Amino acid sequence: MADPGSVPGVKSVAVGATLVGMTDQASEQPFNESEEIAHLRSTPVETVLGNHFFVLLQLAAVHLAATPPDLAAAQLVIDTIAAMLQAGGERLGEHVDLYRNALAEVQQVYVRAATRPAET
Repeated sequence: MADPGSVPGVKSVAVGATLVGMTDQASEQPFNESEEIAHLRSTPVETVLGNHFFVLLQLAAVHLAATPPDLAAAQLVIDTIAAMLQAGGERLGEHVDLYRNALAEVQQVYVRAATRPAET
């Protein structure tokens, strides 16, 4: 794999950092870093971040749906989403209210799970 620092406009932020796939390529196809970089350049940042919000929301929901709920893991994910929304604010684009509402719903699920009596 090419060094991300050798691709114009892409800098490695850590020694040994690896670019991970973000496109919907089938798993049997080899990872093509050049195509991935082109995809990231052509996709609005707000879209990439929006996809990440929903992946993180799903991650929180998975931990809340576990038996028993993994409250510590869910709280970490919820706090991270809240921090991203706080930092990005209106710059996150037209769907920022959707992200905020989805976060509020997951927070409500967390509160219900945290206040539910432990099952024995």
